[in-house]
Amino acid sequence: MRYLVWLLRLVVFVLVLMFALKNTGPVDVNFFAGYTITDVPLIVVMLVVFVLGIVLGLLIALPSVMRKRRELARLRRDVARLEAQLGRPVPSTAAVVPETVTPMAPL
Repeated sequence: MRYLVWLLRLVVFVLVLMFALKNTGPVDVNFFAGYTITDVPLIVVMLVVFVLGIVLGLLIALPSVMRKRRELARLRRDVARLEAQLGRPVPSTAAVVPETVTPMAPL
């Protein structure tokens, strides 16, 4: 299975590389207020837009991630406080915490 994943990654990389090499022609980039940059390679424009999309997606997801981390920390404090009140740790019957599970074959 591991070899299949690496083969898939290689195929995707080759396809993206071929696409990039076919799109190296110069383009004009027009901004607001009539500002224009001329003769920019198309692959550079696509790469910049891709990176900006990743950054924007991470910024949009950041509040949700931070809220979940705060809630997890609060719940762990509550469990520790309740265990201290009982005087002994309570055996866990819950599933494995997701942070401890490693993915089988990440893409």
